[in-house]
Order: sequence, then C-alpha cells, then structure tokens
Amino acid sequence: MARNPLKPSHAHNPRNSGVKWEKNAESFLTRQGLKLLERNFSSRFGEIDLVMEDDQTIVFVEVRYRHSAQYGDGAESVTTWKQKKISCTAGWFLARNPHRAAQQCRFDVISMHPQDKDQGINWIKNAFYSTIG
Repeated sequence: MARNPLKPSHAHNPRNSGVKWEKNAESFLTRQGLKLLERNFSSRFGEIDLVMEDDQTIVFVEVRYRHSAQYGDGAESVTTWKQKKISCTAGWFLARNPHRAAQQCRFDVISMHPQDKDQGINWIKNAFYSTIG
C-alpha cells in the first residue's frame, strides 16, 4: 500500500520526539546523581516531565527542546503561565504523596539544543519559584 503524501508521517510526531528528549534529560540527570521518582506526572492542571530527587530535595523538571536557536533558547519558552501550571501540578504531586510534603522542592529546566556538544544540555537549577502559596 502506497503512503499518502498528504497524510503526515508518524516519524516526526512531536510527542515521540518529546519522549526521546525527556529520556535524554533523565539519563543526564541520573548521571548527575538524581533519582527518578516519576515520569510525566499529570494532573488536571498540567504535566511535569520528570519528578526526581536530589539528596532530600524533590526536583520538578521541565524539559524543553529546540532544534534551532531561531526562536531563542528552550528555557525561554517556560512562561509565567507554564510556571503556574507546573507549580499547581507539583502541589498536586505533594498532595498525592504526603510522605514527601515536608521535603524541600525546586523547579529546574533542562533546555536541549542538539547542535551543541553534549546534546546542548543546559541544566538550570532553581529556574523559577512556585507561583502558588
């Protein structure tokens, strides 16, 4: 059966691409000594790509990938609106895991750009603070 040229190819599915970059970020952070707690934690507020632990600190990680620097660094796309969604989802994670509620938390961003060395990984610790009380 011939492929329909008008039908989009599954080879460049943005979700599949996102999974690849999230796995790369997870591997990178694991090599830095962090421990994975959960992937793609979802709530009605949004999703957190990676929930990890750095010593006793819970780290909520947003992974951003840009194939080109034409529109800026991936970290720049983590807007105040996106930060609020991540913060609310982090609150939901802590509510669902009350044994972790007393732990310190931080919000990191991993920005990836494949043209740079080490896959262009830019790890921004404490990239933003929670926007909820």
